[in-house]
Amino acid sequence: MSALRIALIASARHPIRQPFPGGLEAHTWQLARQLHSRGHQVQVFGGPGSDASLGVRELPVRVPISDHARRDVSMPPESFLSEHHAYLALMLELADDGDRYDVVHNNSLHYLPVAMAPSLAMPLVTTLHTPPTPWLESAVQARPGSSSPVRFAAVSRYTAAQWSGSVPGATVVRNGVDTAFWTPGPGGGSPVWSGRLVPEKGTEHAVRAARRAGTGLRLAGPISDPAYFRERIEPLLGDDIHYVGHLDHAELVELVGSASVAVVSPCWDEPYGLVVAEALACGTPVAGYARGALPELLDDSCGVLAAPGDVGGLAAAIVRAARLHRAAARRRAERVCSVEAMVLGYERLYRDLVA
Repeated sequence: MSALRIALIASARHPIRQPFPGGLEAHTWQLARQLHSRGHQVQVFGGPGSDASLGVRELPVRVPISDHARRDVSMPPESFLSEHHAYLALMLELADDGDRYDVVHNNSLHYLPVAMAPSLAMPLVTTLHTPPTPWLESAVQARPGSSSPVRFAAVSRYTAAQWSGSVPGATVVRNGVDTAFWTPGPGGGSPVWSGRLVPEKGTEHAVRAARRAGTGLRLAGPISDPAYFRERIEPLLGDDIHYVGHLDHAELVELVGSASVAVVSPCWDEPYGLVVAEALACGTPVAGYARGALPELLDDSCGVLAAPGDVGGLAAAIVRAARLHRAAARRRAERVCSVEAMVLGYERLYRDLVA
């Protein structure tokens, strides 16, 4: 099968490197490496400070506007203008480089790649990583109809259903984890919670549930909301509840594989839940809230779900999940959450569009 020339648009806001700021950056890193390993020519466009091994072209996030323009009373926030400029410059460059790439894969959350897709000579695939947002939904609805060279993928059936009003028939390509890297661990240790420490991830819920269950809990991830961590999480630490830091993937594999249970406590409708896939690959059963895509990723062999927001139910789920077989969790990851299935899904999309 012939190699493709792929332009992969990533986040301008965060670097694509370990330790990852979030699941989107981890997914982009994994996808770029896997496509390259399968012989494709991949050019990643991402934020400053990204992993040098990816050969990232940094997006131009510094805005070259004059002091006169900055004094305009309608001047938007600097961060908004920086992202807008970065993606505007990139899309104009791609429009001029009509024969450099076979396909463009937009893995960002920005509206401009979708809005400007008709200016490209090559087709564009956009992955829907989040529920509908006002800016992106506006760009989707404003684009031309079926003649537009845009194809949409969604990271779960749940996310595809959320977008179905403006993007009917999005192809579901679930995020995947490298099961050769995320390997089974011995388990038996206190439960683990991993992810960005922000209110919507429900860190506080996980801590309170673990206290009720009497199991202890280890927290890992970036403190993306310092005020939330300082005011809501730090007072709950101590005894058998510990924050172990923002870990790279190798350290996370060891941590998650050592845990008896992975606790996943979203307070929003999680579009996918990469931490679920990572836990299952490590053979660690999941206790979580039945929100978003979690019921789609788990079954009774590898997870126990509680009603959203029910801390007592989550505590009971932690106790029950610890009794599940680790081999069943690993098998579920191999069937449902493998990186191989993800890459094959995107390759099919690319080739269909190129053909």
